[in-house]
Amino acid sequence: MKLFITGIGTDVGKTVTAAIVTEALEADYWKPIQAGDLENSDTHKVKERVSNKKSFFHPNAYALNTPASPHYAAAIDGITVDINQIIEPKTNNNLVIEGAGGVLVPFNDENYIIDLIQEDYKVILVSRHYLGSINHTLLTYEALKSRNISISGIVFSGDENKATEEIILKKTGANFIGRIDNEPYFDANVTKYYADKFRQNLLGLQ
Repeated sequence: MKLFITGIGTDVGKTVTAAIVTEALEADYWKPIQAGDLENSDTHKVKERVSNKKSFFHPNAYALNTPASPHYAAAIDGITVDINQIIEPKTNNNLVIEGAGGVLVPFNDENYIIDLIQEDYKVILVSRHYLGSINHTLLTYEALKSRNISISGIVFSGDENKATEEIILKKTGANFIGRIDNEPYFDANVTKYYADKFRQNLLGLQ
């Protein structure tokens, strides 16, 4: 199973979710494009939070130096991100792929993160609760739908908001995987706690 983790924006909980899903399925992890924080990248963060011994952490296709939109970060580095050079790593294990920002984040003059989503990927959308998050979630849903990409599951991030969650699930028809509360910190133990909670719902995506 290949699961693509995307979000309704930046800093909504994609990396935390990716760590939880990686731990729950003892999957491999791959972040195709990393922009900035190379010494403490999302791969580093996921690896620190995953405690099983089966997961393998594949190198980025592109590791850019500036924390910015990948198209701009690449320009600062004097390169162009070539979608044909973003090659999915080969593995016999489940694979978790983490996007960068939202689905319409550009990484060159022609391509967006949404263009990395392959036909055999199951998309997990991370929606964080804030004023306006319904709109941002449904806009993401419509963008995916326009490419004939369905959302396999949704993870909500933040304290429970039943009205928001119910309308999003109704409008998208996506499976509810779970909710990540506003935890004071996320380490391997907290990640494992959520991995155990989410596992059955994740396996149900098959």
